[in-house]
Amino acid sequence: MNKYVKKGLCLVLATGLIASSFAGCAKINYVTGGAIQAIHEIKDGSWQNQDEGAGQSEGDEPVIDAFAAGTYGGVDFKSIEDVANYYVEAYNYTKSLTAEYINDQGETCTFYKLLGDEKLSVGDVMIDGSANAVINKLVPGIVDGLFAPNTYGLVPCYNRDPNLDNNLEDATRKNDHDFRTSALTADDILEANVVDNGDGTITLTIQPKLGEMSLRGDDSQGRFFEVLGDIGGVVSSISVISFAQGTAEENIKVTYKGGKGVIKIDTKTKEIVEADYEMVANVAVNHATVTVIKDKSASLAITYINHYPASDEYLKDARGITRK
Repeated sequence: MNKYVKKGLCLVLATGLIASSFAGCAKINYVTGGAIQAIHEIKDGSWQNQDEGAGQSEGDEPVIDAFAAGTYGGVDFKSIEDVANYYVEAYNYTKSLTAEYINDQGETCTFYKLLGDEKLSVGDVMIDGSANAVINKLVPGIVDGLFAPNTYGLVPCYNRDPNLDNNLEDATRKNDHDFRTSALTADDILEANVVDNGDGTITLTIQPKLGEMSLRGDDSQGRFFEVLGDIGGVVSSISVISFAQGTAEENIKVTYKGGKGVIKIDTKTKEIVEADYEMVANVAVNHATVTVIKDKSASLAITYINHYPASDEYLKDARGITRK
């Protein structure tokens, strides 16, 4: 996910805090303009490494049907470990496939054969535990203004060019990953199930275990979704936000749970032919101070969806590329 979008999501929290003191009055438009202007004050701060939590915890409940052992599309699944292994094989094979595209300069480029689209939505912004209709009317405009749709290979993904789909040369990372292959394991999965579509394909539905402050490739969520990454570091770089006590890293919490992936696979080739990944996260900020607003808490729910394959129209409109 684009780092500027991450900053924008944090700014939505800041906007909500600012607007909470003016809700229902004529100053709201002025305050909104000031919050949007603050986007331009965001600095490119250095990204910090975080330790991530993974695994099932209280409140981490399945939202999909339970696994049932059986033979689906001629494939025998005895356990969730079999589902994980089959998914990894299909992911790895699909990401081994490339295709040629023409970019907006007329150049031929080689990208992943399976490219996807992306959509981002933000739920109610809560200020001190309460939603406000005026504040939430501001959110879509801010998010839409920041979110520039892009296209990537199967998530998690660093780049649609397979040769660049890794962070192996990123000296700031404590853990290096090659995203041309999946690192998902059975231990990362809370629940999974399989359906035989009766047409030579099967559909895997996978719900990874809860994660907190996830980084791409580092935990149950980061090995399955395109996660937000270092939100604490991003908030620290926004000049309009400070904290009544503690640091950004101490006051920011991102909890991922309830998301799922629905992946259709051709059993003859093990190629993924269609997929939808729905990541669900809750960002919470405590003890925030924004201008005259002191020691407030705020939270917002984020849903981020990646659909594969992207349409020809989307590729053209979003990135100016066409399939050759």
